[in-house]
Amino acid sequence: MKHFKETLYDAVCQEYRIDKMYFESKTSHQHLMIFHNAQLGRVMTLDGIVQTTEADEFIYHEMLAHVPMLAHGNAKRILIIGGGDGGMLREVVKHPIDHVTQVEIDQSVVDMAIEFLPKHSNGAYQDPRLNLVIDDGFNFVKNFANSGEAKFDVIISDSTDPIGPGEVLFTDDFYQYAKQCLADDGVMVTQNGVPFFQADELQNTQQRMSSLYSDMRFYCAPVPSYYGGFMTFAWGTDNTGASAPELSVLQQRFSALGIKTRYYNPAIHGASFALPQYVIDSLTPSTDNIENGQ
Repeated sequence: MKHFKETLYDAVCQEYRIDKMYFESKTSHQHLMIFHNAQLGRVMTLDGIVQTTEADEFIYHEMLAHVPMLAHGNAKRILIIGGGDGGMLREVVKHPIDHVTQVEIDQSVVDMAIEFLPKHSNGAYQDPRLNLVIDDGFNFVKNFANSGEAKFDVIISDSTDPIGPGEVLFTDDFYQYAKQCLADDGVMVTQNGVPFFQADELQNTQQRMSSLYSDMRFYCAPVPSYYGGFMTFAWGTDNTGASAPELSVLQQRFSALGIKTRYYNPAIHGASFALPQYVIDSLTPSTDNIENGQ
């Protein structure tokens, strides 16, 4: 019986039994695999790292989509960076938006996900409000920032880890160009890794985004297939009204949306911004570092 062993970390790893291989190919950008696992359903990996599984993808996609969308309250133009598996798009188009642009670097990821992970997109790639752009996300925001086109109300960076093609989506320049693509009252959220093992990602994002937004923070959700516990999402906005909506307001907006979710609800929305203490500590400069000028 074949197994897939994840290569994200040097000292620890998780292993998946491959019960059936659906697709494996070295695309022009990355090594893509889609296989079946009896516990988690269909699993997609890129360059040896698990990206999504059928069993728990709803947690990740609901939290990265509905938190900024419902917090904003009137988001009409949306930008998704990455998200080729289609799960993020599926959740975004449940909202009464006018337009969504999705920028995915690899057409092969979209094609293979539609064929072998059809439940992820659930037909969302046929939505007439979608503009699918096959391009590097960094190039897109750089060019769009100076285009004069209407800006986006919500930007969702659904990127891979900061390795290979995803590395540029965690840089100062990317965040700065993305801010220029965002409407004045807009909200930007990004995938930000598992802080138990990737605290440096959290710290780097805090340093880079906090100078751009009057409200920059993190929220979290436990996604079982991402080894290491809680996954964090970065949040940036200058819209103080979106920062902490009253629970009654979120409940009203969620009820009006008329959708069924499996993880997200208005109470979870607010609670997700309460971070575990070890995460707070990793984001707070220690007294020793301050005294040493670090």
